Amino acid sequence: MNATQTGIIAGLVLGLAAAQGFGTFLVTLAVGVIGLVVGRVLDGQMEFGDLFGRGKDR
Repeated sequence: MNATQTGIIAGLVLGLAAAQGFGTFLVTLAVGVIGLVVGRVLDGQMEFGDLFGRGKDR
């Protein structure tokens, strides 16, 4: 699944959540961001030090 397909699916899910209410939209958005960060860490594209502002050279 490429980035375009993932973006379309995320947009559809967020659209459905927005139709249910603003609170549901915010919860869905927050869980999506958490999933994105976890996925990038597991893929090796991001490290926990990147999240907290610590460089690799320290």
